[in-house]
Amino acid sequence: MTEFVLAGGCFWCLDSSYSQFKGVIDVVCGYSGGHKENPTYEQVCGEGTGHAEVAKIIFDENIISAEVILDLYFTVHDPRQLNRQGNDIGSSYRSAMFYQGEEQKVLFEKALEKASDMWDGAIVTTLQPLEIFWDAEEYHQDYFAKNPGNAYCQAVVSGKMAKTRASFTEYLK
Repeated sequence: MTEFVLAGGCFWCLDSSYSQFKGVIDVVCGYSGGHKENPTYEQVCGEGTGHAEVAKIIFDENIISAEVILDLYFTVHDPRQLNRQGNDIGSSYRSAMFYQGEEQKVLFEKALEKASDMWDGAIVTTLQPLEIFWDAEEYHQDYFAKNPGNAYCQAVVSGKMAKTRASFTEYLK
């Protein structure tokens, strides 16, 4: 199994989008890139911890490649928006890739180069080593699956899921 820790706005969007695809074993919502130990959602959203909302994507490269996982990442969010995704504003919603080891760093660098060709304008996605991943509270895990009627899920999450489904149909479960 391979795992990537990626930040691209609200972690509910990443979680629900990735969960649709074959080879994705699990997606865990959490927090990374900050300075406070075991932060809460309220602390992260309050912008005082330095953390980003992230998703840990655990996948089987025999079924779905690392490159496809990264292409999905650059499809589900806009990597040109600094410290925001749509109406979600703040550094906790930044675009960031947290690498684990030199091999993953190189892979992420190549994905950033490819994203530059996919998007017009400057990519603001940061690349940094993963120091620690803190699990988000249980109610954030599989949020869309548990709360499909939630207004945010209907207005934002479902659109991102539809976009990735349309772009990567051959990998759908």
